[in-house]
Amino acid sequence: MPNSYTTLWTNGLCRELERSGYAGRRLTMMFGGPHQSLPSFERAGVRPGDTIHPVRVFRTRLHVLGAMEVSRIIPYETAGSELHDDDYTKLLDWRPLKAGCVTEVLLGPPGAPLTFDTVVAPDLLERLTFTSRRGERTLKYVEEGRLIRSVSLQGIYRLAADSAAELHELVLDHSR
Repeated sequence: MPNSYTTLWTNGLCRELERSGYAGRRLTMMFGGPHQSLPSFERAGVRPGDTIHPVRVFRTRLHVLGAMEVSRIIPYETAGSELHDDDYTKLLDWRPLKAGCVTEVLLGPPGAPLTFDTVVAPDLLERLTFTSRRGERTLKYVEEGRLIRSVSLQGIYRLAADSAAELHELVLDHSR
């Protein structure tokens, strides 16, 4: 069964994407690496068929920026030889997402449009649940429906099924 994950994007990256006209474009590619600033999707357990939800924390609110289903994960070092011309063009087009040491490329069909104003409601924020081999957990540092610190989102985390469905519905509602 496919899983859904979140990955935290910095406010600096989001500002750059907004200024560069990426709002409304459908995600087709993401990048992973070995460092906390660009974590590895493979190490987090992401597989083809899974969905990635990039998120942002801005002014104590959690924003879900879009969604992309993963169709392939390839090593960045072989991307030039493995990708068809159309996909290689996409690789160049999404270069703002390539911060730091890139080791993997996630490819997918066009996902939900990239938006920067879809806020997760306070009640969903308080019950948003993640799952791992160690069990389930909710977000830390949530007070009165606001996210005070983003540390518990830094990385790539698998969403519990109910939370994944609610985030997915929020993304779909906003893209209609």
